[in-house]
Amino acid sequence: MEIKNLVRQNIRELIAYSSARSEFKGKADIFLDANENPFQQSYNRYPDPQQSELKQLLSRYKGCNIDNIFIGNGSDEAIDLLLRAFCTPRKNLCYQFDPTYGMYQVSAAINDITLKRLTLTSDFQLPSWKSIEDVVRIPGLMFICSPNNPTGSSFSVDTIEEYADNFEGIVVIDEAYIDFSSQESCLQLIQSHSNIVVLQTLSKAYGLAGIRVGMAFANSEIISILNKIKPPYNVSSSSIDLAIKRLNNKTIVNEEIQLIIKEREHLKMALEALPFVEKVYPSGANFLLIKVEEPLRIYNYLKDAGIIIRDQSNKVKGGLRISIGTPSENAQLIKTLKSVQ
Repeated sequence: MEIKNLVRQNIRELIAYSSARSEFKGKADIFLDANENPFQQSYNRYPDPQQSELKQLLSRYKGCNIDNIFIGNGSDEAIDLLLRAFCTPRKNLCYQFDPTYGMYQVSAAINDITLKRLTLTSDFQLPSWKSIEDVVRIPGLMFICSPNNPTGSSFSVDTIEEYADNFEGIVVIDEAYIDFSSQESCLQLIQSHSNIVVLQTLSKAYGLAGIRVGMAFANSEIISILNKIKPPYNVSSSSIDLAIKRLNNKTIVNEEIQLIIKEREHLKMALEALPFVEKVYPSGANFLLIKVEEPLRIYNYLKDAGIIIRDQSNKVKGGLRISIGTPSENAQLIKTLKSVQ
């Protein structure tokens, strides 16, 4: 697939802004190029616009080349930039599979892109390609969240590959929760499919939601387009430093992931034992979606007790989404739920 033919004309013709630091490669002792305060502070200099050190680390961590990595201000920045790059208003469409992450819809609306809502199957799986091929003929972006938010369901790599083989646009696989899933990542597919972008984040498993660092993995042509249209210094020096520090603590991160998975299973069993919980859906993420008869009553009861969960009943009938907390937080949640009258 010719990626350049999918790019918006104004983006193809755009001459990117060239920041002071992006024009210089190498080492220097005196920097008089960027109108910074010259007096040495921790962060008196602009950050590396290409986040080279962080990309080097991620390259080893993820097993891909540096030119296949984009670093953004959270995955939300990558979502927005992809819409700007590959969707022309009143020409291209954006597709999503409901119920799913709400920012696809918001970002499409901000960029004046028409959103086509498709539906997951009754067990929250992707429909067969044959059943949707007639309604996805207009190219653009197709968002697939796996594991999906808020359902927790994961989609097979084979199914996603079939979608990419047949869709005449860019397929974006949002893997924000992949570290908690037994499902294989789609990262391998970027080598064989020029129209696949995989999104990941440091906000979930890595515990760095506050620093806003997300990644997009794709072929070098797509990555170069994202780098062309991003703000020059889109990720702060402090965020880069904290991300590198956390990625170098791989053992601790893995221990935390395993504890969250263990707590997810314990919480699942405890929730299933509650009389008002009709169903606990399978999850490959760090949350559980449950179905109850009166979701708003349960939500408000927990809120009054100082416990905040997410009401998802507008997306899934009777749905409440519960993030996996610490063992003590999960125990307090169950204790409180047991007191529901």
